[in-house]
Amino acid sequence: MERAMARFAKQRHAPAGDDSRDKKSGTVVRVTKDEVFVELGPRMQGIIALAHFETPPSEGQVFDFVLHGMKDDLWVLSRRDAQVLVSPSDIEVGKLVKAKVVGFNTGGLELKVGNVNAFMPASQVDLHHVEDLASFGGQTLLCKVLEFENKGKRSRVTLSRRAVLAAERDVALKESVATLQPGQVVTGKVTRLEPFGAFVEIAPGVEGLLHVSNLSRQRVEDPSKVLSVGQSIQAQITEIQKGGKRIGLSMKALEANPWDEVAARYAEGTVVKGKVTRVAEFGAFLEVEKGIEGLVHISQLSSERVNRINDAVKVGQEFPVRVVSVDAERERLSLSRLDETGHLIGSEDAVDAAEIGQVLKKTQEAPRGMSLGSLFKKALEKK
Repeated sequence: MERAMARFAKQRHAPAGDDSRDKKSGTVVRVTKDEVFVELGPRMQGIIALAHFETPPSEGQVFDFVLHGMKDDLWVLSRRDAQVLVSPSDIEVGKLVKAKVVGFNTGGLELKVGNVNAFMPASQVDLHHVEDLASFGGQTLLCKVLEFENKGKRSRVTLSRRAVLAAERDVALKESVATLQPGQVVTGKVTRLEPFGAFVEIAPGVEGLLHVSNLSRQRVEDPSKVLSVGQSIQAQITEIQKGGKRIGLSMKALEANPWDEVAARYAEGTVVKGKVTRVAEFGAFLEVEKGIEGLVHISQLSSERVNRINDAVKVGQEFPVRVVSVDAERERLSLSRLDETGHLIGSEDAVDAAEIGQVLKKTQEAPRGMSLGSLFKKALEKK
């Protein structure tokens, strides 16, 4: 894998027109009307257009070739020592050609394929946007023919260097992904940030998505507050789909799971202090410690009827709560707010405390001769 990655990195960062790609000797094994099949080694075959040869080669002849990625399980080849396609009759859509940059304009590059004029739109020059097209002046580029209209001296040829680079990238991607698997811990560099997460390059040309929900066990709303472009991070691969074009990553998976010991720390009935992190129609979520949130249902927020959550609590507010139940496996913690007497809202203790409070209030209004004990007795008789 290291060899493949190093090779791809060299190709990716090489100056435009650089022919320092893989070179290999091969033996001609079959010649057809338009193509030549080449044996490059054990279980390694390639194909090259017949137009790359001045005269049709014979089976058994050995030539030096340049490898340009795979197509239909065959390496696409070109000749190191031959000019590729020099006349309109040789040009064909989908074939590779060498073209020299002879000019440029705001729309793209002007090129020559042999003695044939060609054009490359700016969007087809590289895998990414190119600001300075003039930097390609005078260079010879390996390109793919996208469009061709043969009108003799007025032939129109549209080329793409991007297609060639993409094919090379896909080869490197295939080789790199073959060594990756879910559960593996990798080191990567953050390449860009989005509201939904971060893209991380874990190998040359191989990116994974670190979704915002997998950044940390603590709730993260904005990825840019915990990561920056260029930052090196470690993450675990959670999934590999579409041949490596979709790779899921998680930093959260590398953190210790605080829920493993929640049941021991938060037994039923434990009173803790919580901070409101978010509210919903059915209740409020409170953080009782880093990475641990519990839900106070709307019915447990106040001894009075609550119609709107925001009327009862606000985000950032702190208050004591009692643990009602713990489900560590499902990572759920049920909480209840305590009333002003410290009792669980809705409990018998809270009801009794409320009634006692009413009794005490009535002592100030009780008729002369009626004792506090008589009032308590009267209150209990109503139950």
